[in-house]
Amino acid sequence: MSEAEDRGGELVPFRPRDPGPVSDTSFEVELDDMPAPAAPALVDIPSGGTLLLPVIPEQWRGMPNIRRELARQRAKHWHKVRYHGLRSPGYLVKAIFWGMVGVFALAGRQLRWWWWMEGHYLLSQAAASGDSREALRLHKESKETRRIRGMVLLSELVAVGAVLGFLAWYGRWWAWALLIAAVLPFLAHTGRPKDAPIITPATVTPRFRRLSADIVLRAYYAAGLGHPDKPDMQVTFGSPMARDGEGSRVSVDLPYGKSLKDAVDKKDSIASGLDVTESQVFLHRDPTSTRRHTLWVADRDPLAVPVGRTPLLACRQTDIWKPAPVGLDERGGLVKVPLMWNSLLVGALPRAGKTFTARLLALYAALDPYCQLDVFDGKGSPDWRRFSLVADSCAFGLTPTKDGLPPEILLDTLERLKDDVQQRYERLSELHEKNPAACPEGKLTRELARNRAFRMPVRMLVIDEVQEYYDLGKISDPIAELIGFLVKVAPGAGVSVLASTQRPSGIGGTGNVQQRFTAARDNFQLRYSLRTSDYRVSEMVLGAGSYGEGLDSSKLLPEYKGVGILRGASDASPTVRAYLADGEDAAKILAAAREIRDRAGTLSGMALGETTVKVETSILADVLAVLGNQPALHWATLATLLAARWPERHADATADSVSAQCRAAGVQSVPVKHLGETQRGCRREDVERVTRS
Repeated sequence: MSEAEDRGGELVPFRPRDPGPVSDTSFEVELDDMPAPAAPALVDIPSGGTLLLPVIPEQWRGMPNIRRELARQRAKHWHKVRYHGLRSPGYLVKAIFWGMVGVFALAGRQLRWWWWMEGHYLLSQAAASGDSREALRLHKESKETRRIRGMVLLSELVAVGAVLGFLAWYGRWWAWALLIAAVLPFLAHTGRPKDAPIITPATVTPRFRRLSADIVLRAYYAAGLGHPDKPDMQVTFGSPMARDGEGSRVSVDLPYGKSLKDAVDKKDSIASGLDVTESQVFLHRDPTSTRRHTLWVADRDPLAVPVGRTPLLACRQTDIWKPAPVGLDERGGLVKVPLMWNSLLVGALPRAGKTFTARLLALYAALDPYCQLDVFDGKGSPDWRRFSLVADSCAFGLTPTKDGLPPEILLDTLERLKDDVQQRYERLSELHEKNPAACPEGKLTRELARNRAFRMPVRMLVIDEVQEYYDLGKISDPIAELIGFLVKVAPGAGVSVLASTQRPSGIGGTGNVQQRFTAARDNFQLRYSLRTSDYRVSEMVLGAGSYGEGLDSSKLLPEYKGVGILRGASDASPTVRAYLADGEDAAKILAAAREIRDRAGTLSGMALGETTVKVETSILADVLAVLGNQPALHWATLATLLAARWPERHADATADSVSAQCRAAGVQSVPVKHLGETQRGCRREDVERVTRS
């Protein structure tokens, strides 16, 4: 500090101020005692990435799994009983034959034991070395040993003879049976060669390669994913090797700079290094690090094992609010797809099982009588025609039918669905304001959906070969726009979209319809890809970034029918073996679904034989819809709102055209003041009056 202060430009010597009387006012209340010194403790304890294995195995967790495991064990042991029961006469013949051989083999062992062959060898060695004293001692010992052992054998022979004589004189048949049952297995085991078993196994336990750290490292180094001798290029492990289901699992840390994508590109080389097929190797992303992933190697090819027919064949009522069972994953776990609040895209090459998988999910929805179905098939095959038993609207193929032109029926359905979705959001908002408990967060609930007074049932729109509707000329433009709208917006209102295609790249070209196809394809929340032609097509179906996560449906083998990769339903993105439901199964399920809906009184539309011919929409109904709660609007404002809401039928609307149509229907054109401006328009009460009349 300086020795002077600057005060008004005059330098004066610096003098410290008097602090005054000392008074401590910092402690006005009595404080707690200071805590004793202690080691610091963690507040938020990090998990450290510890993997907790299940305490109870999956097959014994929950009554459904317990029943399934008990049924599996019962079937396996019942098979063994039947297998060995049929072959038991042959087992008896073999046992008797080898038992007779065993008698002579046992007698030979007894004689060799009595003769003490080791003593003969020692005596020969002593004689050869010229040790007469040792030879004489061994000779005497051999005679004494043979005498004692001979007495033992004689006693044994007398005992056996006594037992046999007693049984021959006093024994019953069951006594002989007990003796044979006790002695025959021992004699047969003694007489048979080691490579000639009497009882052959009823099942064959599969042999598999048990992985070790050395085998995994060898595979990764052989694939060029690291080097054991270069610094920072070693492959390490983030977890110990462990058994996981019918396979082995380990967390692998690649060298710095390597990622899961590098491992996916080298998947075939990794499989070769592990000495297994590529379909047995599964790589999954680890969220903790880009260079870490989980390697799971199956004991055998899990995708080649069929999972059987769908449990929907029980024909019981389902609940669309619960996930639909679609099949089993590579580890044998049940995979379910949540159809509520989601749109689902299924893509694959022809004849890979795409239609069967999409139809399986539609059958689940059909068995819920409170789910309204709309089904359309662009190729017109027999696969979907039975859905006319339960569908509110449906059309198959592209050629005219008695119900009309299928693309026009689809367009009409899409327009009605769009109006329904928009009205649902308005009604849900109003319900939430009036009764938040009945409509929490303004969302549809099961109670609201099943209450017919609210007119908001859960709906599912199914479109197979959806790409066919994008290449029909002028009508494709509104169809493309409406499908895109429903895919993006409708699931939140309880209207799900299930679409399948064998051309996920679209119709080709760069036109407006193609752009809308791509936009709709990229907005599906759930993706299911069966076998595709290459990794680029796989990524079109599964979405951007899927290949980098190790998901590539082009690697699925051609013989895998109904096997695909499911993305979006969970973080696992499993490879699924879908349940089978062929045409006869689908017909049986749909017949039961119609009966369930008939009892519930929920059949509608085409299922009741109602016409699907498109009815021209009234301009007054559209005007009322856009008026909303407004008492009146200008003609120009109405034209703008109509064009924005229904561009497919009001794209060219103007103030004069809307005014002319409404006046022709009987609505008066009056001065309307709106937003501070007075222009010609109409009043809501006039439109309602004309509509009622």
